[in-house]
Amino acid sequence: MQNLLSILFFIKKSKDKSANQAIVYLRITYDGKRSEVSTLRKVSLSKWNSKANKVGGSSIEAKQVNRNLDIIKNRIYEIYQKYLDNEEDISAVKIKDEFLGNNNIHKSILQMFEEHNTRMEKLVGKDYSFRTLQRYKTTKKHLAAFISSSFKLKDYPVKEINTKFINAFIYYLKTELDLSHNSALKYLSYFKKIVRIAYANGWVEKDPFYNFKLKVQVIDREFLTKEEIIKIMEKEFSIPRMEQVRDVFLFSCYTGLAYIDVFKLTADDIIKGIDGNKWIKTKRTKTKTLSSIPILPVAEKLIDKYENLESPTGKLLPVYSNQKTNSYLKEIADSCGIKKNLTFHMARHTFATTVTLSNGVPIESVSKMLGHRSLKTTQHYAKILDEKLSEDMNLLKARILATERKEK
Repeated sequence: MQNLLSILFFIKKSKDKSANQAIVYLRITYDGKRSEVSTLRKVSLSKWNSKANKVGGSSIEAKQVNRNLDIIKNRIYEIYQKYLDNEEDISAVKIKDEFLGNNNIHKSILQMFEEHNTRMEKLVGKDYSFRTLQRYKTTKKHLAAFISSSFKLKDYPVKEINTKFINAFIYYLKTELDLSHNSALKYLSYFKKIVRIAYANGWVEKDPFYNFKLKVQVIDREFLTKEEIIKIMEKEFSIPRMEQVRDVFLFSCYTGLAYIDVFKLTADDIIKGIDGNKWIKTKRTKTKTLSSIPILPVAEKLIDKYENLESPTGKLLPVYSNQKTNSYLKEIADSCGIKKNLTFHMARHTFATTVTLSNGVPIESVSKMLGHRSLKTTQHYAKILDEKLSEDMNLLKARILATERKEK
């Protein structure tokens, strides 16, 4: 049946012979009958590759246009597959009408969010994490409150979303919800993805996020010092759950693993490395990138401590829920006299700074262990300590003095 459907992108040249741009059109052919529609994208005539049905080259503009065309093509196949699954009558015009939203004239943003979240829920554990789903749900909740507060509506037409709406939503997040600049931007990014879906489906004439840029503010990330780590390490707890949370937190301090990755860790993730020692090899849940981590003595002792842990899922360590863990960590901080806002994620920052970088481990190696896709991401975590700078400069002074003595 698939060979009955054909999708083609082509350009229609303007009657103005001096024009150097043209609009890209979509042609849907089913069972020999055609239906055409404008994609609303303009491309340079000199860059259009008619054989490949896309923009040639590797410029940012070419990548953006081709990505949008891929989204459109995937959407057409999605509509086609839905008709096949439902055993509905199919025609090129019918596919085009659904793509344009002619069956969804009153499409609204919260309705779209709900449809998106329902689909995503079925893919949790496969393509998405439960935490990502929760963020989309929270974004929808904040957006619903904003629409109710600002427009006295239960939903809002997606076709009416514009830059003014976006700016008003950001203002609402920062003022009414008292969110930080970076937190507001995180919710905005999830909202943006839903709007982009509407744009790809033709339910919005123009992408309101086009050329809309808000920069994340660089903040100093908190981490523990050597002295604070030792305080936590040496603290004796009479309550087993407190000791277990402390141990799992310290394990992350010496491996750099995020909460979800420690939670999922099993004995199968421990391998013998090229150096003959034990390593952790695991894919990060967040980015699907591989983390390769040589196991340091502290982490190895903690693994040994819980080697007889009874877990039906084969978990390596006794990990509580994220919420409970962070709650217990605040109790641990109080009992150790640590004034910082102790969270599980601070362990990852501590690994990047106190445990590795401050001990001379190159940032490239730290990036590999953290499972980052780029060094730039690692630099946000990593903060060179004054102590390390002082140590490096003292070594430099010593080398200079030694050289001077030799010259004398």
